[in-house]
Amino acid sequence: MTTSTTDPIMARITAAVTESRSGDTDSARAALVALWSEIGPTGDPLHRCTLAHYLADLHDHPAEALTWDIRALDAADALTDDRLGAHHAGLRVAGFYPSLHLNLADNFRRLGVFPAAAHHLDAARARVDTLADDAYGTTIRRALDELTTAVAAGDTARRATH
Repeated sequence: MTTSTTDPIMARITAAVTESRSGDTDSARAALVALWSEIGPTGDPLHRCTLAHYLADLHDHPAEALTWDIRALDAADALTDDRLGAHHAGLRVAGFYPSLHLNLADNFRRLGVFPAAAHHLDAARARVDTLADDAYGTTIRRALDELTTAVAAGDTARRATH
């Protein structure tokens, strides 16, 4: 897949994510929060969805992560395939939902709200067929199975792959 446009906001999000993956999560979190202030809750849905999705992963507490994951899902609901395709050819919004619901399920599970976790697992599973049979799709499917088992067991422990 190729990026068809240069998007300075997406470049800043990518830079912050790269920073977090190199170990500086505090700085990355601060950069993404500052960028969120610029974008705002009604800004470009692609920017909001991407930023919120990654920012959720930078919070250890599931309630804080939940806030950002809800924002990511809300932004995905406003995102169109045309907008997404203008940024990255071949991507479809439908492919975002399994991961977004999986993250919400994990947050609710960690908070001990198992009915809400099960609801989002069902929502993720209902859309998992939008994922390719590749490494990413396999990762999401495996995580769905793992979270389903954890919810059934009443397990609230943080997953190693959070």
